[in-house]
Amino acid sequence: MTAVLEVRDLQVRFSTPDGEVSAVNGVSFDVNESECVGIVGESGSGKSQLFMAVMGLLAKNGRALGSAKYRGTELVGMPVRDLNKIRGNKLAMIFQDSMTSLTPHLRIGRQMTEVLIEHQGMSEADARIRALDMLNLVRIPEAARRLTQYPHELSGGMRQRIMIAMALLCEPDMLIADEPTTALDVTVQAQILDLMADLKRATKAAIVLITHDLGTVAGLCDKVQVMYGGRFMETGDVRQIFYNPQHPYTRGLLSSMPRLTEDRQETLYAIPGQPPNLQRLPAGCPFQERCTFVHQRCIDELPLLQQAGPGQFKACHLASLDVPVDDPNRAAIPAGELPPVIPHTATGDARTA
Repeated sequence: MTAVLEVRDLQVRFSTPDGEVSAVNGVSFDVNESECVGIVGESGSGKSQLFMAVMGLLAKNGRALGSAKYRGTELVGMPVRDLNKIRGNKLAMIFQDSMTSLTPHLRIGRQMTEVLIEHQGMSEADARIRALDMLNLVRIPEAARRLTQYPHELSGGMRQRIMIAMALLCEPDMLIADEPTTALDVTVQAQILDLMADLKRATKAAIVLITHDLGTVAGLCDKVQVMYGGRFMETGDVRQIFYNPQHPYTRGLLSSMPRLTEDRQETLYAIPGQPPNLQRLPAGCPFQERCTFVHQRCIDELPLLQQAGPGQFKACHLASLDVPVDDPNRAAIPAGELPPVIPHTATGDARTA
């Protein structure tokens, strides 16, 4: 398959008065044509900053290291003038908050036609026709009237559809959707996800879906990258990740999802503890303080991604979730069942559960 985006050892650092924050710590992956890749993890895991670095949209105190190539062209360090020819044209991004992403004092029509005039060289009349067609594509009712309105006159779901329409105007090679259903009610969420599924079938564009919602990933994505502490903990196709998770963090995320088949009276599982401080990441595995299977090697040595199956990789020292490497005689743990955590002591010693 042809790669639209190739990322190698990408790192993102932020300088703050309290010290340097390591938001992304050496991730590598490809996004291929016509492929939908889900980037999953808790808030603060580095998902959004990873792609803000790819798009050259980091805050002034941020810097990106490593490589991110769009069809062989290096994006990291590219001058803003050259990036502007790619952003919104070949690479498009849908941001979390549609209200702050749209310019409040400009009508929707002006904001949409500007993209086509700038990147495609269209006349204003042709750009307006194209914008109207795209609003109809994303199922905006009374599309012609919406072009004359301001963002505050529209509902949250409608603004989100307009953001999707704007991102698709130039028929980009890759669409990056950062939590596209955040702050929307469940009915509108379902409509937006149905729309994205239709767009996936109708276009050849690669799609990156950044989310903490595993249900969304299951319905849309071909591949999944599970992120924690600025690193990929596990990668694989969507069926592997959901039916055969090989990292304790992935299993924890899946176990914390509510299921229709479960007793309503049962307490929903939650991963104990808090994400690591990105200013003071541990020397070993970033998940060590919350992991049920932690042992001394996890504390001393950073695990790198290694093959866990055909096309599936995990960053974990355990040979298997069912049989920890430091205790080969231990009984297997049924899939989806997590034993209670026995945390290591303040001195750094560790015990397995």
